[in-house]
Amino acid sequence: MGMLQEFKEFAVRGNVVDMAVGIVIGAAFGKIVSSFVADVLMPPIGLLLGGIDFAKFGLVLKKAADGTPEVILAYGKFIQTVVDFSIIAFAIFMVVKAINAAKKKEEKKPEEPPAPSKEEELLSEIRDILKERA
Repeated sequence: MGMLQEFKEFAVRGNVVDMAVGIVIGAAFGKIVSSFVADVLMPPIGLLLGGIDFAKFGLVLKKAADGTPEVILAYGKFIQTVVDFSIIAFAIFMVVKAINAAKKKEEKKPEEPPAPSKEEELLSEIRDILKERA
């Protein structure tokens, strides 16, 4: 029973839950970027380059024969994946940059000095009175 309780404490700890949420959102964001690259970004680029479909780029290493499928080196899909990665990496860079800028703003805020305690106020009054008498 001790191990189960220890696992429960680990699983519901704040940073583990935050990490899980980040992974799920990251996976969804990856799908969105992949769709953006494949369905929105690459078709106009291919059109500008003369109607090229990058996903179909490939080098046939071995032709299909006797019921075996052909072996293709699909470098067009690799190009799309590199573009996906570049967009995701840039987006993450911008998020981290924004977070770091927000942290710097928080660190730069000057803290107000704490109000003097009653003892300090009384000592200051006594000092002032002694100065006046001298």
